[in-house]
Amino acid sequence: MNALKLISLAWRNLWRQRRRTLLTLVSIAFGGFLAVIMTAMQDRSFADFIDSAARLGAGHVTIQHQEYLDTPTLTRTVKQTDAKRSAAEGDEGVVRAVDRVSGQAMVATASDSFGALFIAYDPTQEDADTFEFADDLTAGSLFQTPDEKGIVLGSILARNLGAELGDKVVFTMTDRTGNIVTDMERLSGIVTTGAPSLDGALCLLPLGTVRRVVGYEPTESTQVAVFIGDGRDALRTARTLRQQLGEGVAVLTWDQIQPEIRAFIAMKVGGGRAMELIIGVLVAAGIFNTLFMSVMERTREFGIMMAIGYSPRQLFALVMAESGLLALLGLVGAALITAWPYYYLYTHGIDMSAAYSESGTVEVGGVGFDTILRIGIYPENALIIALAVVLATVLAGIYPAWKAGRVSPVESINLV
Repeated sequence: MNALKLISLAWRNLWRQRRRTLLTLVSIAFGGFLAVIMTAMQDRSFADFIDSAARLGAGHVTIQHQEYLDTPTLTRTVKQTDAKRSAAEGDEGVVRAVDRVSGQAMVATASDSFGALFIAYDPTQEDADTFEFADDLTAGSLFQTPDEKGIVLGSILARNLGAELGDKVVFTMTDRTGNIVTDMERLSGIVTTGAPSLDGALCLLPLGTVRRVVGYEPTESTQVAVFIGDGRDALRTARTLRQQLGEGVAVLTWDQIQPEIRAFIAMKVGGGRAMELIIGVLVAAGIFNTLFMSVMERTREFGIMMAIGYSPRQLFALVMAESGLLALLGLVGAALITAWPYYYLYTHGIDMSAAYSESGTVEVGGVGFDTILRIGIYPENALIIALAVVLATVLAGIYPAWKAGRVSPVESINLV
């Protein structure tokens, strides 16, 4: 029996029990739909979350002093940052590398004083792709030059300080030698990131101002933040930069800088994979049931086929062909029922702010999740899901196919 005849016979066999076949196809299609939507939610949410963490912090890859991670003080710096930025931007996956100085400070007004996390940046090096706060401004303005006057505070911190635009704000920090230094600026902007812990402690300053106050050289910073197009390439980029820059500095990936975010994502991805596995097992069980019942109902038929010259191998191939056709039809059905929901969630999304918490936000490690739920699946993950559907369907058909090939012609023909 040639392949074309085998496939034709398998197709006809599938539709002999139309209702059962349709129910099986619905289960395959719905299982594929759930797998794609769940995976796409994770891919888009965590990719955006990692990018936000990078823009709020020190990039997807960070170049810093070897001891800065353990002891983040302003005395541990990276020099000749211009050369290091050039080296980083020479990598094909790097979008941009920028200088940043970050650390702890005390900010005070005439009303009160609070501890703060300050980030000093050069606005001529940054844009919305590297600096999350550019999209979070709710009052005033951000800096235009690295030596501009002014200070920007998180909305909760500004409220706690009783500070309004134009008010004097004094900030105190330690310089590069460990001595306490103080300066005063007027409040020029207020940002709201959506992460309460960050909004209650954030202080933004121009890079040139901080370098002057703490005594840094023009090409000296605590960190060089490196941004890449795909956060999954962070490890490769870090390895390349380590080889180029040598042992004088530490080159770390975002998950080494923010391990709590890495642990959160790993936990969520693991839970999602477990759910997908459960869905796959349930779908495979449904497919197995359809094929096994089909074989048992056709025992007498298989016996007659063997009596007229069909071999066990041909019967095995016939049932496996039915399994393969189910898989292909199920994939087509999954694509059809997934297309519109995927498009809508990809382009518009769903506002989940009311479901997250009373504050309408959710944060992990000082980084707020986007409350608009959007999806977007990596192509390789879509391919893996398609292959998994085919594999599960084919594997579910192996035992029924083997059972068909073991039919005894004499005994089966006598069955009523």
